[in-house]
Amino acid sequence: MDKMFVRVPVAVKAKVTEDLKLKIIGDVQETIKKMDLELEHFEFQAKKALAQAAGDLSVLPALRSQIDAERSKRQAAKAEAEARLKRAQDLEIGAEIGHGTLERTVEVTIGTDLDALARAEILTEDGKIIAFRD
Repeated sequence: MDKMFVRVPVAVKAKVTEDLKLKIIGDVQETIKKMDLELEHFEFQAKKALAQAAGDLSVLPALRSQIDAERSKRQAAKAEAEARLKRAQDLEIGAEIGHGTLERTVEVTIGTDLDALARAEILTEDGKIIAFRD
């Protein structure tokens, strides 16, 4: 056998345009709003659970610990989303950002440069392919 067909990943990159930047910022802002609502709902439920458990001092410390752990987890997720928002706001028009991965099938033979195959990229702008790179 002197040839074979294999599937290799292809990186998809997007050229940052004003529209793409606004879409990314809007998506992250929407995520943060949802997180705020969920955190508000969580705090309400936590207060309700603490009020119900106030009479049973044996479960109160464990419940507080669970609530604090969940609160910390949610606040960390929100902080990460806020950091993503800051990065999105700092994107420069014309820069290229990762936008996913696809696969392609290629024929390889003895001597094929596998490193070159792994560097393949597709560049998009506003959802349309504008370049193939090997």
